[in-house]
Amino acid sequence: MNQRVGLFVLLAAGLLCLSLAPVSRGDDLVEDGLDGDDADVEDEMDLSLAGDEDEDLEDDVQDEAPPAPKTPPSPQVTYKAPEPKGEHFIAESFDKGTLDGWIQSNAKKDDADEEIAKYDGKWAVEEMKDSKLPGDKGLVLKSRAKHHAISAHLLRPFTFETMPLVIQYEVNFQSGIDCGGAYVKLLTETPDLDLDQFVDKTPYTIMFGPDKCGEDYKLHFIFRHKNPKTGEYEEKHAKKPDADLRTYFTDKKTHLYTLVVNSDNSFEVLVDQTVVNSGNLLTDMTPAVNPPAEIEDPDDHKPEDWDERPKIQDPDSVKPEDWDEDAPAQIPDESAVKPDGWLDDEPEYIGDPDAIKPEDWDEDMDGEWEAPQIPNPACETAPGCGTWKRPMIDNPNYKGKWKPPMIDNPNYQGVWKPRKIPNPAYFEDLHPYKMSPFSALGLELWSMTSDIFFDNFFITNDRNAAERWASDSWGLKKAAEGAAEPGLAAQMLNAAEERPWLWVVYVLTVALPLILIFVFCCTGKKKSSASPAEYKKTDEPQPDVKEEEEEEEEAEEAPKAEKNSPGTDKSEDEEPAEEEEDEEKENTADEKLEDDVLRRSPRSRKLRKE
Repeated sequence: MNQRVGLFVLLAAGLLCLSLAPVSRGDDLVEDGLDGDDADVEDEMDLSLAGDEDEDLEDDVQDEAPPAPKTPPSPQVTYKAPEPKGEHFIAESFDKGTLDGWIQSNAKKDDADEEIAKYDGKWAVEEMKDSKLPGDKGLVLKSRAKHHAISAHLLRPFTFETMPLVIQYEVNFQSGIDCGGAYVKLLTETPDLDLDQFVDKTPYTIMFGPDKCGEDYKLHFIFRHKNPKTGEYEEKHAKKPDADLRTYFTDKKTHLYTLVVNSDNSFEVLVDQTVVNSGNLLTDMTPAVNPPAEIEDPDDHKPEDWDERPKIQDPDSVKPEDWDEDAPAQIPDESAVKPDGWLDDEPEYIGDPDAIKPEDWDEDMDGEWEAPQIPNPACETAPGCGTWKRPMIDNPNYKGKWKPPMIDNPNYQGVWKPRKIPNPAYFEDLHPYKMSPFSALGLELWSMTSDIFFDNFFITNDRNAAERWASDSWGLKKAAEGAAEPGLAAQMLNAAEERPWLWVVYVLTVALPLILIFVFCCTGKKKSSASPAEYKKTDEPQPDVKEEEEEEEEAEEAPKAEKNSPGTDKSEDEEPAEEEEDEEKENTADEKLEDDVLRRSPRSRKLRKE
């Protein structure tokens, strides 16, 4: 039982500690995710212990009263702009604070109203509103309900040969998102590519990134595939991710979106360096890259005598002579009897005797006035009023409309389908990875929410280079956000505000262990006092031993009672000697009693037999 009590005490203590302990993930993220050259974690407590230069000042301070202890502040992450390492085609962190190298579109949409057709949405380079990393700037979409378009040339065009394509960038929905996108487009390299006229119809090779409208959360991966026969382009959409994407749109944290397309046609979509979608360009895109080898003949038509009926009515079946199609489905119950006290002459409703015709009632216009109907008071105590009718029951002879039974159609030919013919547009492209080269990165967006933050665009053919860039940029943000997160208790309170039912979980988590501790500690059964022989685990006295023990105790107490009687005439000098004799006799009796108990125990009997 003591072990159980200890277990529940530890459980309760652990739960209480977890509910009050602060979250220290910021320190772990700084240590695990960052190198010493990229992040400088400064502890303000250490700044007060500085150096050998201030030894004299320290001696003066020691003479004064020591200051009151303070709570150590949260560690601060110092921002350092990431530097691209390895092969890359664009590496943009916006830390210069300008839009140098980026071109805002001045075009208009063709299929939109004049008021909203122009791409006049505002862009800015600034820090996040609630930045945990001072000095870190990014590209911010500033307008709502407007078209935005901005783009930048790559250092050189990307061509799909043998190396993989890796594109990654960061997004933070600072104000949430109602309806809008945060995806990027890799603009196809064409002779007439003009970034100043960048619109929704500008040819692109790949479109990638988050998009949301209503409760539809998407993470696009679309590429435009060129038909080798016709030369036309068709959009191919990746399957929808199985992961729940809602959190990435609603938690107001910076998330890292990464797309990797390999030369073996495999692809991966990652969020915060975790794979949320993967597949193959040949098998996991809609519509499929390669068309079917055969198609249905559009000129083939079903013959007029084609019979698709699997069952038909039996032509040889005849309606039985006793089949009555006119029999009603229900008939009056002839065994029913009118209840006693039924008032046949009383109507169920009568005119209200207290009703009065309105003074403005015009019989010429309104007709003859009649009092409103009310339930007949005489029927309240009677089983019923009015003409009594027998209740209706199902007719046992009812059969309904006769129909011939169904049999298998001997002329059944199956469901007709057009014949298959070779697909004249068929082709087989086993290397869809080899897409059209692209030479620019662009954002062409419509959003009903402003302040969408973009940062650290990076395109490369080296996955290791992309991971280093992510560690130096997004890893820094993650560490800063983790260091600034509230403690677990505050997170629990915030969660309970959004989901009040969590209060029930919290109460049960704390109260249940306490109740169990109380039950085990305070409601246990008390054991009776131990007998002299209970130091032997299996030597509990048997009923016959207990009876003999009681008899011996009575025999020992009888002489003592006689000696202590008033009739004894002993001097005071003899009393100490008598007391010593009594003690010796008691000790002898106790030893004899213990020997008898041990001798009669089951263990002693076994030893004697052996």
